[in-house]
Amino acid sequence: MNNKIFKKIIKQIKKYDTIVIARHIGPDPDALGSTLGLKEIILHNYPNKQVYAVGSPASKFRYIGNVDKFNDNMYNNSLLILLDTPDLKRVDGLDPTRFSYSIKIDHHPFIESFCDIEYIDDSASSASQLVIELAITNKLTINANAAEKLFIGVIGDTDRFLYEYTTPKTFDLVSRMIKDTHLNFTSLYEPMYLRPMKEIKFQSYIAGNLIVTEHGFGYIKLDQDILDKYEVDAATAGNMVNNFNYIDGVYSWAVFSYDKNNDNIRGSIRSRGPIINQIAAQFGGGGHMYASGVRLSDFNKVDKLVMALDKACEEYHVKK
Repeated sequence: MNNKIFKKIIKQIKKYDTIVIARHIGPDPDALGSTLGLKEIILHNYPNKQVYAVGSPASKFRYIGNVDKFNDNMYNNSLLILLDTPDLKRVDGLDPTRFSYSIKIDHHPFIESFCDIEYIDDSASSASQLVIELAITNKLTINANAAEKLFIGVIGDTDRFLYEYTTPKTFDLVSRMIKDTHLNFTSLYEPMYLRPMKEIKFQSYIAGNLIVTEHGFGYIKLDQDILDKYEVDAATAGNMVNNFNYIDGVYSWAVFSYDKNNDNIRGSIRSRGPIINQIAAQFGGGGHMYASGVRLSDFNKVDKLVMALDKACEEYHVKK
């Protein structure tokens, strides 16, 4: 099945001279690593093509690479490859229906279909893993620059191969890429995990003020005053959710922070047992079973979501 659909994807890549690669709003290392990595692969193997990896820039992840600025001329006679994005509303800055042809490659659970070719493998660790598989299956050369970006993408979504959707296939594909490119992967960890002291102090604030319910749901609500005090933004606050994976007695946890740029509440939710993506979907969000996100209009809706997640922890504890 993979080989057949991958061949269809490569056929379209060969067909079009202009290719636009896009991803979801609020990019993380996987969204950026997969799009920028695929751009490098296409340019290396098909050097006469015009390839653009577009989307809003993310200063926090500038070390991964620079994105291209999208303009309406890019719709003309172009192929769109959309990565790491399950639904239309989360596409960053463009309309997939306006392209001559569109392809979606994603590892999130299916939400809706809106591209001409859709390849979804929700057993894959990351969109970056799928790009590696696409290249290796079709004997495309992964150059050193692409390998760096794709490795960062896999590491970002697996937290250094920590999460359970890291599979033997993940290790096999990454290992083959490292071997083929002689990638010095240890050098890539420092820019990913180096933190300024203000973020360390902010992490301490979260740890000291995390509310844990009797059923094992941990959460914190962060308003603009707190973010200003520690000189951090909502994205930084959201990323902190990954630093609290192993608290005894906490089965699910979330960080809710005010995002002044979008005038809403950004929620990042994680779990070590309760399934959370279905609950996030009820509040307009979504994601993976154990890693999801949501955008809410105010903190009153946060309280309702907290109640639903607390109930999920209670039911999980009873089953356990």
